[in-house]
Amino acid sequence: MEKKALHKNNIHNKGYDFKVLQEKYPKIKEFVIEKYGKETIDFSNPKAVKEFNKALLSVYYNINTWEFSDDNLCPPIPGRVDYIHYLADLIRKEKEVTVLDIGTGATCIYPLLGNAVYNWSFVASDIDLDSLDSAQDIIDDNNLDTKIKLRQQFKEEHVLKGILEKEDSFTVTMCNPPFYKSAEEARGANRRKSRNLGNNAVRNFSGNSNELWYIGGEKAFLHTYLYESSQYPTVSKWFTSLVSKKENVESLQKSGKKLGVKEFKVIPMTQGNKVTRIVCWRF
Repeated sequence: MEKKALHKNNIHNKGYDFKVLQEKYPKIKEFVIEKYGKETIDFSNPKAVKEFNKALLSVYYNINTWEFSDDNLCPPIPGRVDYIHYLADLIRKEKEVTVLDIGTGATCIYPLLGNAVYNWSFVASDIDLDSLDSAQDIIDDNNLDTKIKLRQQFKEEHVLKGILEKEDSFTVTMCNPPFYKSAEEARGANRRKSRNLGNNAVRNFSGNSNELWYIGGEKAFLHTYLYESSQYPTVSKWFTSLVSKKENVESLQKSGKKLGVKEFKVIPMTQGNKVTRIVCWRF
């Protein structure tokens, strides 16, 4: 079965040029290995994964400082920028774009990429103060404080409520919700992933509890998000989220009809063997 490519506008569509990466970001050199006659890195090594993604950000997106704790998720840049490109398709006629990124995390990755590729402005929220401190350092270090503003969500039972302000008007909202229902479920998934990578010790992309799990899991988070969007239907032209579990899409669509959603779209996103989707709705 042929692997489906990334979005047509994704600069990483044809793989990685390790010669260019090593030339422009020398720190990656110590992690480059040869496998099947090609240069690559060991994707089961968290240090290699982190340095590789830092190299991509520096070489292709002009993000030269991207420091965060090893406890936090290290987002794979090619997949993250895919979401940005699909949102650009969704809002293609818009000129002045302001995005709300829900759960931005310590790496602030979507605002960094959205600004680098399309010059969008962002408001980014998170519940974790340490993550927001880390994100603010990254914003400051890259001189992006006029383009990216952070807000703290103080109540974990809410998604939009508590972070929205009276004058807010967004072109689109985006979110990469927590997958798991509990810390134990997240640990079990990590053990399975580690075995598949031949690495029994660590999660290669790390991740703390706020990033990985939410009471009730992805389904509960998404339904809270959908319900709260119906309470603020005009605050954004589009509401969107990544959805990893296919069965959650149908459930959201049914609830959306009851809540007055006028348009509901599902954008498939396939990266190698990984299948996910972006769910979009508006009132």
